Amino acid sequence: MYSLRSQTTNEYCPTCHLRFEREPGFFYVAMFVSYAMNVAEMITISVAAYILGLALVYENLWIYAGIILVGVLLFAPFNYRYSRVILLHWLTPGLGYDPQAKEVKR
Repeated sequence: MYSLRSQTTNEYCPTCHLRFEREPGFFYVAMFVSYAMNVAEMITISVAAYILGLALVYENLWIYAGIILVGVLLFAPFNYRYSRVILLHWLTPGLGYDPQAKEVKR
């Protein structure tokens, strides 16, 4: 999940050879999914910090901001990968595994 080299997405499925990118710029929509995941994570981290005893007062503003920033940075690779997975499997109609698909020549 975490590595020094950048994460990449396969162009074709190694099993059924389905082309993942349906059109140029297809994965730009995954940014919106990733944004929604980030917002949910920020809210969850904030509520968890409050429940664990960090008072919600002005003096703790920078502590909350730091905790949220660290959480967002830790979840960034997860969001990158799973926002694309959510886009491919749930938000793209007509895209699916075809066991009878023939080998595609590249």
